[in-house]
Amino acid sequence: MAILTLREALNQALTEEMERDPSVFIMGEEVAQYDGAYKVTKGMLAKFGPMRVVDSPISEAGFAGLGVGAAMCGLRPVIEMMTWNFAIQAFDQIINHAAKMLYMSGGQYKVPMVIRGPHGAAHMLGAQHSQCVDHMLVNCPGLKIVSTVIPAEAKGLMKSAIRDDNTVLFLESEMLYGRSGEVPEGEYTIPLGVGDIKREGTDVTLVAWNKMVLLALDVAAELEKEGISVEIVDPRTLMPLDEDMIFNSVRKTNRLVVLEEGWGVASFGCHIVDRVVKECFDYLDAPPERVTNLFVPMPYNERLEHEVMPTAERTISAIKAVLYK
Repeated sequence: MAILTLREALNQALTEEMERDPSVFIMGEEVAQYDGAYKVTKGMLAKFGPMRVVDSPISEAGFAGLGVGAAMCGLRPVIEMMTWNFAIQAFDQIINHAAKMLYMSGGQYKVPMVIRGPHGAAHMLGAQHSQCVDHMLVNCPGLKIVSTVIPAEAKGLMKSAIRDDNTVLFLESEMLYGRSGEVPEGEYTIPLGVGDIKREGTDVTLVAWNKMVLLALDVAAELEKEGISVEIVDPRTLMPLDEDMIFNSVRKTNRLVVLEEGWGVASFGCHIVDRVVKECFDYLDAPPERVTNLFVPMPYNERLEHEVMPTAERTISAIKAVLYK
């Protein structure tokens, strides 16, 4: 398999889908002449032309709304947000139109659109550019939500997202666009709603997604030295959620820790804990633990940013807490 960065894997998925389906087009700020703010769309303007790779004004609500209309008329837009922090400007179009149109039209209008871009902290960008938005978006029925930073998964899930007849929100990470990994060539898809066991274990289930998966793998390797076996579950798709994979892991390990970037109040991790307690209560040997951002705006200062985000130390402490160690 080829070794590609995350940005290259996304580029490959987008290119293959645009070659396969002429109804697919890309729109966003700087996606065309500048090759994308993070170079995900590098070379695509030259390949597909300005009718299919479209530079937009700085108006997230405007081009998100254009995407909704285009999708209703039979196209398959891929809308790039320079960051999901800016997409908050477009929440009316995403939540009140893209998510609800199929229902409100009695099934007459589908909105097969992908909205993609980075979210979460991206190293010293301050409070307004460092937010996780997944907990805001999973509360709205009608949206599918993907969150991954693994190059192979990004390719497979992006291709599935573009082919899906619903609006799919694709959450990436600015810090990890340059991270490399093996990526299958040619036709390769991963179904939405199917998670992945990143590491087998027997003592505790650690659920993590997006860049927290990498922290989880580091923590599991460190705890292995102490004889603690951590099973890492990556949902990959937050909505629909692969609940059975999480439940089966907890029934094996009897313990749960959820590791997520973002604030812990009313977070997606709360939902996972709620579902596990309801469905696996008799299997739990300890109350579940959660590791999240501290409930403060993200500081610009590098050391303070590190303190606010989940750390290996806090994650290890949570794991040892459910093990009563």
